[in-house]
Parts: sequence; structure tokens; C-alpha cells
Amino acid sequence: MTPSLNALGIICTLGVGKAAVSEALFAGDDSGLRAESGWTPDRSLPLGAVRTVLPSVPPALAASRDNRANRLLLAAALEIEGDIRAAIERYSVTRIGVVLGTSTTGIENTTVGIDHLRREGQWPDSYRYADQELGAPAEFLAEWLGLSGPCYGISTACTSGARALISAQRLLQMNLCDAVLCGGVDTLARMPINGFLALEALDFARCEPFSRHRRGINIGEAAALFLMTREGGPVQLLGGGASSDAYHISSPDPEGLGAQQAMRAALFHAQLDATQIDYLNLHGTATEHNDRMESRAVAAVFPRGVPCSSNKSLTGHTLAAAGALEAAFCWLSLMDVSHARRLPPHVWDGAIDPELPPLSFTHVGDSLPANGPRRLMSNSFAFGGNNACLILGDAPAGTST
Repeated sequence: MTPSLNALGIICTLGVGKAAVSEALFAGDDSGLRAESGWTPDRSLPLGAVRTVLPSVPPALAASRDNRANRLLLAAALEIEGDIRAAIERYSVTRIGVVLGTSTTGIENTTVGIDHLRREGQWPDSYRYADQELGAPAEFLAEWLGLSGPCYGISTACTSGARALISAQRLLQMNLCDAVLCGGVDTLARMPINGFLALEALDFARCEPFSRHRRGINIGEAAALFLMTREGGPVQLLGGGASSDAYHISSPDPEGLGAQQAMRAALFHAQLDATQIDYLNLHGTATEHNDRMESRAVAAVFPRGVPCSSNKSLTGHTLAAAGALEAAFCWLSLMDVSHARRLPPHVWDGAIDPELPPLSFTHVGDSLPANGPRRLMSNSFAFGGNNACLILGDAPAGTST
């Protein structure tokens, strides 16, 4: 069973909705990464913030579910609300699941509450412990839509969004659901930003993935939400692979053996050879060790090369949302019919690191092959040696849409 990704709602610093995000993504627009102060002591740093006004949580849920993560998620869901409501009508509320990756949820609300507790000696009236629960975004979405199918969160750091899609596929395969809302959401929050600062992993300029000048990550926020079904659609999730090499709590295996394993597992699942992949969306955080590991892993799996790019110099690293967001970028390429299916460009300073195996980076204007089928891979890697890989592609000719 090969599931289809029949609808996509998306919001990030590139824009709100598929049209705006596509325009900025394929143009290589990095203007969304802007310096902001107030997140770390005595420093400003580039952040991929969503700077538009977000929709309000519905009044019936505002007292228990109002936080930025849920509002960001709601913005993505509203873009495809018509598709969701149609699925509810078709399948019923009991047969639709929700699986979302996250790591920050509403933790910024907790940070504000702790500040209040230290000053006033008590928690503010607005404090809700549930804001920081990792299943909270999925529960909010299910409550808003009145769904009663399987509903849970996945938090495997920066692979969470990708693993949510793999988990959703399993729910369909096991016939526990007929449709699944899946993806990821994470927001800017002081706790993870200062955590990466403590690890000396932040770049105080725009990050430079795979450059010899790379110094670390920029952090962003995003929500990407797919409607996955068994029904035929123009974009399919052809395969997914995951591994956990447990090399180190925060450093990747230098040779990328777990990353290779995840990529090869995705290829096996999709019954594809590496030469059949038309584009690879790299995890590409712009940290010294991750980029070295990933370039070695990619060179091992794709010895003939593959067009590839990291988009974190455009969006920032959106943490648990990254796997879903970057799979969404592959979805946008496949659906970019009127513009010859453009590819996300690799935006960097062009300073080649001679210590890294060479990669075939994409440029603005590059596109997928004119004739299908087209297959795109997306990598996600995380703390603890957690690795995930997705392959998206065109539906076979003759598939109904």
C-alpha cells in the first residue's frame, strides 16, 4: 500500500500557504531570517520567525489550548480545512487519525510562567501544564475537528516531523485509519534557543550549510500538515526509513552509518535504486559535525551524485517541524506544474570545504526532469543518533486524483 499525500497546509518564515512559500522557496529568498534580540542574553541573532498575525484558537478551546504552537498549527490546518472536512464526511470522525511531531509545543508559555513564579512566588492564573505536553498539538487538532481516531505526538528531536509521516503510513497499513493528518509543528522558544547557545551551536549570522565557513544553526518555526490517505493522488509517500545508531547524545556518528542505514531503508521500502532519485533535500544544519557526517553518508549512498540542497539558510532549523517542512518542499516541487517543477536552491556563500566529499548543489532555476516518474528524498537527523528519511514521488500514470 502506497499512501498519497493529498493535501498540504504550510506556514513558515517563507510565507503563509503553499503559494507564498513556493514563491520564496524557489527564488532562494532568505529575507525571512532576520536578527532579533531578547531571546538570548545580550545578543541578537537571526531567527526564522513567522511574523504574520496567527489565527485565534476557537473560543471553545481557548481556555485550555491557546498557545503559539496551536495557533501556528491552526494556520496550516485552515489552508486545507476543506479537504479535511471532506475526508471527515467520507470516512467518519472515528477513522481519521492525527500524528504530529513536536519538541517545543507551548514551552515558551511555561518559561513565562516560571519567570512569574520567581518574581511573585506563585504561578500565573494563565499557566497550564498541558501546554508543554508533547501530545498537546495533536490533541488540539483532534478536539477542534471532533476526531476520535488514533491521536498522538512524536518527539524524536529533529526527526519528529518525518517520523510522524512514517507512523501515519503504518496506521493506514494496519487499517486503523482511512486518513491521517500528519506533520510537524514547533515554535521559537527561549529554552531551545539558549540550549543551542550553550552547546555553541548557533551562528550569529546567516547559516552556511556545507561551507568551510559554517559555524552553526539558525533556528526557525513552522507548521506543515499533510492529509494522507490510501486514495490516489498526484503525490505519494513512496518510502520511509529510520534508524537509531545511538552514537552520542548530541554528536553524530562521523561516518554517518546510521544516516546511510536510514537512506538505504527508505530506498528498499520504495523499491528504488539510488540512481532513481532525482533530488535530495539535505538535513544540512550548517554545524561542523552534522554537515561532515551527512556529506560522507550521501557520498556513500549516491556515489554517482544527486542534485541536492539544504534549505535551512532560508527557513532556519525548525527543529521537530523540519522533517515535515522539508518533505513539504519536495511536495511543492512535484506540484509545481506550471513552472516546470522547480527545485529548492542551495543558498550559501559558495565556499567549498575541501575536507567534505563534493555534493551536487542546486541553484535557482534548477528543476526536476521533464518526464516522470520523479522521486525526491528528504533527510532528517537528530540528537541521540536518530535518523529518518522519506521518499516522495509522482503517482503512477493513470492514478485518479
